[in-house]
Amino acid sequence: MTDLKKIIIDDKEIEVDGAMTLIQACELANVEVPRFCYHERLSIAGNCRMCLVEVVGGPPKPAASCAMQVRDLRPGPEGQPPVVKTNSPMVKKAREGVMEFLLINHPLDCPICDQGGECDLQDQAMAYGVDFSRYREVKRASTDLDLGPLVETHMTRCISCTRCVRFTTEVAGITQMGQTGRGEDAEITSYLGETLDSNLQGNIIDLCPVGALTSKPYAFTARPWELSKTETIDVMDALGSNIRVDAKGREVMRIMPRNHDGVNEEWISDKTRFVWDGLRRQRLDRPYIRENGKLRPASWGEALAAAAAAMKDRSVAGIIGDLAPVEAAYALKQLVTGLGGEVECRTDGAKLPAGNRSAYVGTATIEDIDSADMIQLIGCNPRVDAPVLNARIRKAWLNGASVGLVGEAVDLTFDYAHVGTGREALASLSSKTIAGAKDKNTIVIVGAAALIGADGKAVLGHAMKLAGNSNSKFMVLQTAAARVGSMDIGAVSEGGITKTLKTAEVIFNLGADEIEIKDGPFVIYQGSHGDRGAHRADIILPAAAYTEEAGLFVNTEGRPQLALRAGFAPGEAKENWAILRALSAELGATLGYDSLAQLRQALITEVPHLAAVDQVAENPWKAVTTGKLGAADFSNATSSFYLSNPIARASSIMAELAANEKARQATKVAAE
Repeated sequence: MTDLKKIIIDDKEIEVDGAMTLIQACELANVEVPRFCYHERLSIAGNCRMCLVEVVGGPPKPAASCAMQVRDLRPGPEGQPPVVKTNSPMVKKAREGVMEFLLINHPLDCPICDQGGECDLQDQAMAYGVDFSRYREVKRASTDLDLGPLVETHMTRCISCTRCVRFTTEVAGITQMGQTGRGEDAEITSYLGETLDSNLQGNIIDLCPVGALTSKPYAFTARPWELSKTETIDVMDALGSNIRVDAKGREVMRIMPRNHDGVNEEWISDKTRFVWDGLRRQRLDRPYIRENGKLRPASWGEALAAAAAAMKDRSVAGIIGDLAPVEAAYALKQLVTGLGGEVECRTDGAKLPAGNRSAYVGTATIEDIDSADMIQLIGCNPRVDAPVLNARIRKAWLNGASVGLVGEAVDLTFDYAHVGTGREALASLSSKTIAGAKDKNTIVIVGAAALIGADGKAVLGHAMKLAGNSNSKFMVLQTAAARVGSMDIGAVSEGGITKTLKTAEVIFNLGADEIEIKDGPFVIYQGSHGDRGAHRADIILPAAAYTEEAGLFVNTEGRPQLALRAGFAPGEAKENWAILRALSAELGATLGYDSLAQLRQALITEVPHLAAVDQVAENPWKAVTTGKLGAADFSNATSSFYLSNPIARASSIMAELAANEKARQATKVAAE
C-alpha cells in the first residue's frame, strides 16, 4: 500500500507517495528544478547541488531535492502539509552560488563545443550565471581519456556529475569508469586507461550534461538547429527501439534514442546509434541487369520488363530479408502467391510455426522483465542479440531476480545459474515441475538461434512445456526486425527455406543478405546495399533503406510500431512497396492499391491487430508438441554484433568496432 503524503510546492498542494524524492514531487507539480547529477534511471548521487530547494520550517539552509524524500519532511506546527519553495530568494542565491563554483574551472569552449545548443550547463548558466568572474586563478585542466572510437572526451569541461560512471556500472554492467582524487584533484577516469568494452557505451554521450563526453564520429559536422528531426523505429535488432533520426539535407548525421518505457526506456545500442554512416556507403542507386556474367546499369522500365519476363511461366519463390517493413513483405507475398509461388521469411531456417503467435512471439512483454522474480534464458545471448533487453534483465537481477541459462556460457553483465550448454539440459528442465515457480513471476526466453536446425520445433516445444510447467510467461527473442511482422502476414512456405531455394526457378530476394543462394535459379534482388544478395543477383532493383520510407515493424514482443521517413533514397532508388506495385503492373497482375495508405488498409483488413500501433496484443496459449531433441549444444545467433546486416557491414565505424572486438578477444589477460 502506498504511503500518500500531502505537500505544498510553490503554493500548489499535491498528494504524492512518501517514498518519492522532492525533485520527483516537483515534477508531478509541473515545477521544473534544475539538475546535473540526478537522473531518474540512475542511483542518486546528490553531488552537483544544483537542485537545491527551501524547506519551510526546516534547517535555515537549502536542501538537495534529489536526495530528500517527501516522508522526511516535517508537517507545520498545527499539522499543516510541509511547504517547499523552489523560487525563493534563498534558493536563487544558493543556485547562483553553485553555478559560480561550477564555472570556476569550466573552459569557454561553447563556440567549438559539440554540446552547444543542447547543453544543460549553458541553459542553467543563462538562468543562474553572471557575466563576469570573481576568480583570477588559473583554470584547472584535465587530461582527455581514450574511451575508444565512439566517445570523444574533453575532461576539462567535466563537472563531476558522475552520470557516466553510474550508467556504465549500473546499466551497462562494466567497471572501467570511476572517479579518483578529492577536491580539486577529483577527476573521472578509466581503469588503467582502458577503452570501454560495452555495446551500450554511446548512451553516456546523451547522459553527459556538459560537453565532456561527445560523439566522436559526429564531431564538428552539424549543429542541432541545422538538423531536421524524425521520430522513427530502429531495425538493427528485433527490439524495435524508439529512435530519432537527425538529418542535414539528404544525409543522416546522427541517431538518438527516444524514451519508451515499454520497449527501450531511453537507451539504444551502439550499433543503432552509430550505424548511420553505413546508410551512405555501398548504396544501390540505379537498376542493374546481368549480361554475360557482368552487371550493367539499366533504366527502371528495362529492369522491370526483364524481371517480369523472367517471372512469367516459371516457378517463383519470394524470400524476405531481416530489414523489410511489413507493407513490403505483404506486397511481395500477394505478388508471388498470385503467380502460384510461395514466400518465406525464416531465412535462417528457424522452425517457427505459422499461425501460432504464442509460439513465435510469446505471451510476455518486455516490461514484464522488470517485475520478474526468475528469468530462464534458452539458447540466446541477449547481450549481443538485444543489448538494451540485456540491460533490462540486469535491472531485474539487481532488484533480486534470479537468472538461469541453458546455452553457451557467456558474460551477460550479471550472475546466472548455468544449467547446461545443450539439449539434454533443456529436456531435463522441461520434464520437471518446478516447485515454487508457480507462485512467482517467471519468464522463459528462448533465442531464435535455438530454433534453427532439424530439431528446432522440438526445442520450441520443450521451451513452451517448461513455461507451462512453471506457469511462466514466454518470449521468443527474435534477432531480425522484420521476422514477427512477416510471420503475422503468413509469409511462410511449406518446406521452409531449404526447399524453397532448391525448387524455385526464379527467386525474388527482398533484401535477404544473410543467406547464400547457390547457382541455378534466376535471382531478382530488391534492396538498398551492394551486399551478398546484390552480388548473386541477375537483376537488381534499388530500394530505400529503413530511414528513407515509412513502414510498420513488429518487435519481438509483438508490438506494431510505425517507422517514418527521415530522408530520401539516393539516385533512382524507390520505396519497396512502390517497386513491387510497378512490377505487378508489368506482369499484368496489378496489385489492388496505388498508395501506401491503400496498401495499409488491405493489410489491416487481413491482419487486424497491426492497426493497434504501439499496443501488445494478447496471444492465446497454444503449446507446440515436444518432439525428439538432438544432442548438439546451443550456439548463439550473431557471429559479430557489429556486422550483422548490410547497413552495418557498409559502415566504417562498425568495421572498426568489429576489429577492436576481435583484437580484444584475441588478447590474453594475465590470469590466462
